[in-house]
Amino acid sequence: MASTSSPYFQSEDSTKKSAASRGANSKSQNRKRRSQPVPIAYEESVGEAADELVAAAPAPAKWEAQLANIKLMRADKSAPVDNMGCHTLADGAAEPKTKDEVTAAAMARLRRHGCTLDNILATDNAELGRLIYPVGFWKKKVDYIKRASQALKDSHSGDIPDSVAGLCSLPGVGPKMAHIAMRCAWDRLTGIGVDTHVHRIAARLGWTKKAKEPEDTRKQLEAWLPREHWSEVNQLLVGFGQQLCTPVNPRCSDCLNKAVCPSAKLSKAKISKSETV
Repeated sequence: MASTSSPYFQSEDSTKKSAASRGANSKSQNRKRRSQPVPIAYEESVGEAADELVAAAPAPAKWEAQLANIKLMRADKSAPVDNMGCHTLADGAAEPKTKDEVTAAAMARLRRHGCTLDNILATDNAELGRLIYPVGFWKKKVDYIKRASQALKDSHSGDIPDSVAGLCSLPGVGPKMAHIAMRCAWDRLTGIGVDTHVHRIAARLGWTKKAKEPEDTRKQLEAWLPREHWSEVNQLLVGFGQQLCTPVNPRCSDCLNKAVCPSAKLSKAKISKSETV
């Protein structure tokens, strides 16, 4: 019989204790691993390094013809976004889920009132609400505007941060508005601004697959759409969505893409061969 003093021998009790100890240590390590924050590579300076951050993906079929047709349909720049789009950070805080016409009217009232940090902070919430009503979720946006104004004063010396991460740190500002602000205010291309119009139309055209949120759409588009189109695609698709490719009852019969759009609500018999691109 082997000696109990042998370094290769363990009694049944000691074996159980050792296994229990290993199990406890494993559970402790797992809990420790789970408690560790997951590192997130936020796209702080996407404009300079987007090609490295976004994995390339194959472009969808016929996207060039589809985009060329949209440019033709948008040549007159007569959509609300062309004249009333969000061109300032304050517009962006009020704009989500709101038509451009409503946002433009609200911003005009704010500017007449005095759209400065000190003046906004000195304005009580009821008056601020009256000024921006009827923008969507106006009560929540009053809170966003007040908190963002305070953050700009306290943390940014009254100025606006010039990075996507800095902009997204402000209450009520998301990636869409941050990317648009970077392009409009600093002429830096950091990404594609994706709102509900871009999100909807990209899916209809077959440019994205199973994108549940606008951020999913942005990432998919940036993975294949050439960078020279990034700065224009938001305004092109937003105006297209306002005038033709509307959420309900899109005007497919008037659309130049009716022969090349997988979502066109037309029977194939109505599309003549001469219309096929």
